[in-house]
Amino acid sequence: MSKAAGFFVVGTDTEVGKTLVSAALILKLREQGLNAMGFKPVVAGTYKNSDGSILNEDIETLRIASGIPSGKLDLCPYILDIPAAPHLVATNQGIHLELDIILQAFKRIHSQSEFLVVEGAGGFLVPLNDHEDLASLAQKMDLPVILVVGMKLGCINHALLTYEAIRSRKLKIAGWLANSLAIEMPLLKENISTLQSRIDAPFLGLIPALPKELQKPDNSPYSIKALGFAAQHINLPIL
Repeated sequence: MSKAAGFFVVGTDTEVGKTLVSAALILKLREQGLNAMGFKPVVAGTYKNSDGSILNEDIETLRIASGIPSGKLDLCPYILDIPAAPHLVATNQGIHLELDIILQAFKRIHSQSEFLVVEGAGGFLVPLNDHEDLASLAQKMDLPVILVVGMKLGCINHALLTYEAIRSRKLKIAGWLANSLAIEMPLLKENISTLQSRIDAPFLGLIPALPKELQKPDNSPYSIKALGFAAQHINLPIL
């Protein structure tokens, strides 16, 4: 497989905004005329929509941003039902998560796009099986990494530990983003300044908390308006 153009989006934890950031990045790339698409190696947690289809909100958000109609292209090779650690859910369902299967699916998407935004699952070191984790996959894909920091108490420690884990694996860090969560943290600017002084990579922006009318209901994807709002606050890394 020839080397793909793209980014690998990782987070300091689960629920820190990886999906929002990944989809907003896709929108910005498509605005530049690139045929950009999203990809997710594994998801855990599904819901039924009004017509009874089994869906995952992360995949549907990436699909919306990528401009892909439902059912037209498989953006994720492993879709697990229970919202928990993927390797545990997979074991419970009698499934073995295999990097080769993920990489084959990645290759299929790569063949139909110019630029891929790969959204990680959970944190950077979340296990995929007994011997490999998300970091192992990031090394195999060898894409520049974008780190999403969920701005809450404890984020400095989580961000710096993740930053060190990425660097120790000799991966290029394209930049990092601060994502505001539902409640703005105290001393937000000071926390960002501390991280800027310790992370040797471009700061790509601060995404404010989504306005109430753009917040995502449970069991549904982000709207295109919410993704556009986030995209306004992101600076693309130098491609």
